[in-house]
Amino acid sequence: MNYTLNNVPQREPKPRERGFTMAMDKGLSIREVEDFIEVAGEYVDIVKLGWATSYVVPNLQKKLDVFKAAGIPVYFGGTLFEAFVIRNQFDDYRRVLDKYNMTFAEVSDGSLEMDHDKKCEYISTLAEQVTVLSEVGSKDDAKIIPPYMWINLMQKELDAGAWKVIGEAREGGNVGLFRSTGEVRSGLVEEILTKVPFEKILWEAPQKAQQVWFIKLLGTNVNLGNIAPSEVVPLETIRLGLRGDTFSQFLDI
Repeated sequence: MNYTLNNVPQREPKPRERGFTMAMDKGLSIREVEDFIEVAGEYVDIVKLGWATSYVVPNLQKKLDVFKAAGIPVYFGGTLFEAFVIRNQFDDYRRVLDKYNMTFAEVSDGSLEMDHDKKCEYISTLAEQVTVLSEVGSKDDAKIIPPYMWINLMQKELDAGAWKVIGEAREGGNVGLFRSTGEVRSGLVEEILTKVPFEKILWEAPQKAQQVWFIKLLGTNVNLGNIAPSEVVPLETIRLGLRGDTFSQFLDI
């Protein structure tokens, strides 16, 4: 840091299991990636190339190389996995992971109907090849999953080999964990936390109010994802109690 402040919470050092920040790249240019790393590389733990943007973005390998040189792992969005699966190309998907030397992969079923046992098979298979993040929740805002089912799905996917489970919210933060207004389904989150360890969950929380809510509930080292590149530094100040939203949160540490 540039100077000393007392009563600032301790962040887990990288590589970390808690306090994870996942940023979403929705089509950054190489120059934008370089600028992003210069400003926020210290605070981001992993980058997701949103949904299937990796299929269309130019200079994909060069972009991956820039992130790799900065020590920031990257993975393809879960929708790309689903796009391969629905076309019966799972083996092709695995070859794509190898082609680009990916060390992480996301398994999701937010856009297609998938038998959960089959999803767990995909997780187990991919876990032999890469570190798996599995996403729970639907991208359909009309599909409401009860809390006991969220817990059951998360536990089974962790047992199948997922490193962390992701709570679905989409890039807008208006489905899954959240109401269409962006309001947190607080009862759902609190019930999930009675059964699933918080360090095993990556909460998609693209909106500032959502990030603040999770930090107030679970502290500075909560795992948060779907953060816009321009919001990584602002999020870090929220984590440290250096923005009005959490200004008094950590003063008694």
